[in-house]
Amino acid sequence: MSKTRKDVSDDSPTSTPKKSGHKVATGVIITLVVLVVFVLLTAFVWPGWATHSSNPAASTTVASQAEAKKAEKNETPTIKAKALPKSATELLKSMPDTVGTYARQGVTDSKTWTSASPLEEHTVVYSTGTASEDVTLIVAQWAKSDNAKTQYTSLIGQLSGKKIAAGNVKVSGQNTGAYEVHESAGDSAKGVAVWQNDTCVFQINGSLDAVKDFYQKFPL
Repeated sequence: MSKTRKDVSDDSPTSTPKKSGHKVATGVIITLVVLVVFVLLTAFVWPGWATHSSNPAASTTVASQAEAKKAEKNETPTIKAKALPKSATELLKSMPDTVGTYARQGVTDSKTWTSASPLEEHTVVYSTGTASEDVTLIVAQWAKSDNAKTQYTSLIGQLSGKKIAAGNVKVSGQNTGAYEVHESAGDSAKGVAVWQNDTCVFQINGSLDAVKDFYQKFPL
């Protein structure tokens, strides 16, 4: 038994290799620390690659945001909106002063849809200052949304020009009506957009480009 223990003791590693291994581990740690410091210096001090985006998509996004802000600045109308009549109803007061580059101009009572018995009906002209880009808006309100829907259905049934767009009008995620955009019959350079939003019906006429631009930005 004692010989066995001695044989095991004689075969075990000496203390010298342990010290040598410890020195090697220490050297590896120091090397790793130096590498980490070097990476941090090159990343954030010079040449600073970590502070610059190398992702083309990220660069494109930043550029797109800059272009969007630039476009917003260019959305300011070059003419002032005209004041509403002192007797303006709540419906008329909801007509925005400006829509993109368009400013509200003439406002008159109208009777285009009198046969449909609306509670009120008005014609509002919006302009950029260039007459050829003017759009004419007709807006009317009914007591019930069903009456407004009937009028909307009647109006789009009269549109014979090519359909450009159609869809649902949504408010807070809920469908409150529908819309359609068409070329004017016999003149593809002009257009008309009609939409219903709850108890109100809207129709705009003008050049096709102006109509497409205006109806998408109109807030109601």
